[in-house]
Amino acid sequence: MSVQATFTATLVDEWKAGGVTDAVICPGSRSTPLALALAARLTVHVRLDERSAAFFALGLAMSTGRPVVICTTSGTAAAEVHAAVVEAHHAGVPLIVCTADRPPELQQVGASQTIDQIGLFTTATRWAKAPGVPDDSQRETWRPLAARALAESLHGPDGPGPVHLNLAFREPLIGEPGPLPERPGPRVIAASPSAPASPPRLSGLGMIIAGAGATQNPEALVRFADALGWSLLADPRSGCRVEGTIAAADAIVRSTSDYPDTVVLLGAPWLSKALGEYVAAAAGWGAKVISVDPRQKWVDPSHVVTEFHHADPDEWMAEALKTATPSEPEWLAKWQGDEVAAQVAIAEALGGTILNEPLVARRVFEHAATSGATLMVAASMPMRDVEWFAPTTLTPPRVLANRGANGIDGVVSTALGIAASGRPTIALLGDLSFLHDVSGLVHLADLPCTFVVVDNGGGGIFSFLPQASALETPRFEQLFGTPPTADVSDVARGFGLTVHEISTVQELAAALAASGHGPSFLRVKVPGRSENVALHDAINQAVRLALG
Repeated sequence: MSVQATFTATLVDEWKAGGVTDAVICPGSRSTPLALALAARLTVHVRLDERSAAFFALGLAMSTGRPVVICTTSGTAAAEVHAAVVEAHHAGVPLIVCTADRPPELQQVGASQTIDQIGLFTTATRWAKAPGVPDDSQRETWRPLAARALAESLHGPDGPGPVHLNLAFREPLIGEPGPLPERPGPRVIAASPSAPASPPRLSGLGMIIAGAGATQNPEALVRFADALGWSLLADPRSGCRVEGTIAAADAIVRSTSDYPDTVVLLGAPWLSKALGEYVAAAAGWGAKVISVDPRQKWVDPSHVVTEFHHADPDEWMAEALKTATPSEPEWLAKWQGDEVAAQVAIAEALGGTILNEPLVARRVFEHAATSGATLMVAASMPMRDVEWFAPTTLTPPRVLANRGANGIDGVVSTALGIAASGRPTIALLGDLSFLHDVSGLVHLADLPCTFVVVDNGGGGIFSFLPQASALETPRFEQLFGTPPTADVSDVARGFGLTVHEISTVQELAAALAASGHGPSFLRVKVPGRSENVALHDAINQAVRLALG
């Protein structure tokens, strides 16, 4: 029997009792005690690359809402997890990150695979602890340690997020667990009560801008907006993009100077720069801008919020309705009319036969809505195209993205983690995002994940920035466009994926309809990056003309 095996078995037993079901393990020697305990008690997913493994765990936790345990060995293996920890920290995704470490006598003496891992993730964790080498005299602390790690990952003051346990182990690393410390009984760990701040008396012309995490009850938010006669601008990740809401907000606000008296911000900010500028302009005209956020975050990238309400949005809305005065019906009718006109203009500008980036985003979103698949969207242009051009639907799909820190890293692994929760998943990403995380395909499991890779030959987002016109083409391509030298389809085949080359709208529809049963790869060739910039400009101009 081994004290270390008993210690790790106790941690995992406590986590399992608290609702944890999954762990992601990377092969390594120093982490052996924890790896064996996890494999004996939880569903484990083995990934070879720690960076990929961490994003896989991120996707799995994002999909299920349950904390996922990450198990790595020491040294640079632990450091590889940092990028996903940062994303989880900013996105509010619960992770229990366990990094194995060398014991004190091997620290700072040149021992192999030994670095200073205390505080490795700095401020990107909700809580961190290094309990030292397991000692039987401390066994009464083992279950409380595990219980706190679980509680902090779910119910910390800043909401869900990653926690870090740095676990030092001595050789021998293999052993059988002895009797575990008894559980003291069911633990009730309640989230901090969030008494809603007294909402203002809402009246006049109003607008609600709903981002990811805006509400746990999208139907209630839609009813709230309808009761007030306010326009509801719905990000695809909000779950609220139903008929009657405003989907083409980015295009519409470029063409209107109609400002509300009050703007209520719920959930994460949109990517749309035009929408941010519109809200800032409304504030300049005297509009009240209210941010409602339960996590006590100061979400105000445009620096225009006049009131911060740290409250549960659903409770806040219920209180606000008690004293609210609805807007004149013409206000909402105007916005809904603009939405209809904008959607017609967008559809005409996109056409229905020649594939382009916005049209791919639109079709993939619509397929996810009808098929029930979860849509995972990469940062940069895919997320913008879904935000700007995905239409309203009767039943919006579940849309997820790594928007905590908005990086393109880990998209492949995150999508596979989402699929590992049992949900058919469609990942919409660009060619560079795919290649950036291609190591996530190593040790590929039979997961229902379809990768739709929009191939425009490089970094499309940079073509929209001043660098594209300020630099000579060779220098721009060298530093920003970065056209890949590897063929993405060949890379996908090399990892065993079934590849479909898509060149028409009909081929895209057929390939999507046949997907969802295992990992597959749809390469969608689209016009070049400069043509894509021109198309976006044409869409915005078409909406301007449609709105008069």
